[in-house]
Amino acid sequence: MISNWLAASLARRNIHYGWVMVGVTFLAGLISAGTVGAPGVFIVPLQKEFGWSTAEISSALSIRFILFGLMAPFAAALLNRYGLRNVTLAAQLIVVSGLLASLAMTHVWQLMLLWGVVIGIGTGMTALVLGATIAARWFAARRGLVVGILTASVATGQLAFLPLLATLTERYGWRVALALVCVALGVAAFAVLMLMRDRPSDLGLRPFGDEGTAPLPAPPPANAPIMAAALGTLRDSAKSRVFWILFATFFVCGASTNGLVQVHLIPMCLDYGIPQVQAASLLAAMGIFDFFGTIISGWLSDRYDNRYLLCWYYGLRGLSLVWLPFSDFSFYGLSLFAMFYGLDWIATVPPTVRLTAQRFGAERANMVFGWIFAGHQLGAGVAAFGGGLSRTLYASYLPAFFIAGALCVFASVIVLAISRPEPQPQAKPVAA
Repeated sequence: MISNWLAASLARRNIHYGWVMVGVTFLAGLISAGTVGAPGVFIVPLQKEFGWSTAEISSALSIRFILFGLMAPFAAALLNRYGLRNVTLAAQLIVVSGLLASLAMTHVWQLMLLWGVVIGIGTGMTALVLGATIAARWFAARRGLVVGILTASVATGQLAFLPLLATLTERYGWRVALALVCVALGVAAFAVLMLMRDRPSDLGLRPFGDEGTAPLPAPPPANAPIMAAALGTLRDSAKSRVFWILFATFFVCGASTNGLVQVHLIPMCLDYGIPQVQAASLLAAMGIFDFFGTIISGWLSDRYDNRYLLCWYYGLRGLSLVWLPFSDFSFYGLSLFAMFYGLDWIATVPPTVRLTAQRFGAERANMVFGWIFAGHQLGAGVAAFGGGLSRTLYASYLPAFFIAGALCVFASVIVLAISRPEPQPQAKPVAA
């Protein structure tokens, strides 16, 4: 297998194979995330072609966001049982099948089934849980940085493809743009097949930064029932106040990013006379700033108190959302928003993952984070539907943006209720 040869070749150069895992996961996350972000470009073309209302299209996207999140804890159990490569390939196959079938859809129930249920399940089988699993299994050091890099791939992928997709949609129609997404997913699937492995021990390695000889934590039983493992993790973690604080703040994170800005910013810009391609370019610029902001957040989370980082992130995001309607949607106002908001787009993930691993252990971190991420996508689903409802009822997205900004300020306050981790007791020296 090519991964064995590559691992041996890199070892001679003192490079750990964990960084290859980061690279292939980055590629897979970048392209899969483009699938999640693409529907924001297609809202207006679908309205023109089929006459569907914004609320109807937003309902399908809301279903997708919710399933995307609810799948996360079960995806962690699937990753533990069937391995990273098998689950990632299966997820990509489901997504491609849903996208190809949607090329022939003509009714809104088909939109809800394919873009809501099928793609929601497929993308939810990996989501951010895959990156958290890679960081926990393959890295004993630099976990925050790794989570930042892999989170940046997901967030940036949701935005970076939008100008290209918007241009293709404008010139050739939304079906051509969707076909391009399917081709890109095929490329990512081939890379996963060739390079992704389950654990460092598969290649005779220890996690990066682990120089000790102590035995590694035993993996979960291979025959553990998926439902029992996921629900058992929820039962145990729900007894902790930290879990509910992280769940609530991540609910706000999803509502203020994926559910609102990613889905509704382009249609809102159209309401103010900004062309679709220019609006998509605005989101792409946010994706570029997010790429650097999330990696820097990962670096900071390895060095500073993660509670205070989250407080700053949510507070600044809330202020930017409240300020956006007063920017008059001018070129300079939108550029400033793209830079400021983009740096903070999903910078909350590295500190949240680190807090989860610290409080619940590295081996269970992916499943606990899966349930916390379910809160993120529940918030995204509520905001996706709420933004469409606001536009349908009040002919404006502004109420949804003000509410999201207030929720962010609330999250910045409650995250400080997480107590400091108790210091680990040090072993006493044994007298000779």
